[in-house]
Amino acid sequence: MKVYTTRWRIFEFIRKFVEEKDYAPTQGEIQKALGISSGSVVDYHLKALEGEGLITREPEVSRGIHISGIGRKARAVPLLGPIAAGQPIPVPTEETWYTVVHETVEVPAEMLPRQVKAFALRVEGKSMIDAFVDDGDIVVLEATPAAENGQMVAAWLTDRQEATLKKIYYEPKRIRLQPANESMEPIYVDPDKIEVQGRVIAVLRKLKETPDNV
Repeated sequence: MKVYTTRWRIFEFIRKFVEEKDYAPTQGEIQKALGISSGSVVDYHLKALEGEGLITREPEVSRGIHISGIGRKARAVPLLGPIAAGQPIPVPTEETWYTVVHETVEVPAEMLPRQVKAFALRVEGKSMIDAFVDDGDIVVLEATPAAENGQMVAAWLTDRQEATLKKIYYEPKRIRLQPANESMEPIYVDPDKIEVQGRVIAVLRKLKETPDNV
């Protein structure tokens, strides 16, 4: 985990550096900014990031690091796992943001407000199908404990020990979690028995393959 943590920190540093300055950092700048013991350690992780397809590098160019995919217009967001009943959502805090990440998804930068702390979850089930969120989709969320009426949120129900993806509505003395599926009933909870862990700001969907004979 320590190796991956360093790698993720390097990647995030490069991304933010390019976003702010419009050019890439040198290996020396990465080493100094992150307090890494040697340049060879930085190079090791850069090679690993390149092997994972997250960056490309131009040989013999000191600022020749480029974010892959959509390049400067993409952000790597930590994919924390599924949103499913019975499983808590390990939303990172400022102290643990780099220690819970096992996988990332690339999100077009225009989907994310600047400087938003975001994470992603893979949807399991069809409770939000009428809101165009299907089983297998990936939702991108802003990590926040607050949400406005009608927003889609990932919530932890403390008394049920369940995580759920629903639209939230604040009613007198209770909160209604509304599915977007006419076959499902809303969930009503006491305000002190729910923890909003993020609000949905984007949905990513993998298009299904069409058979050749269609």
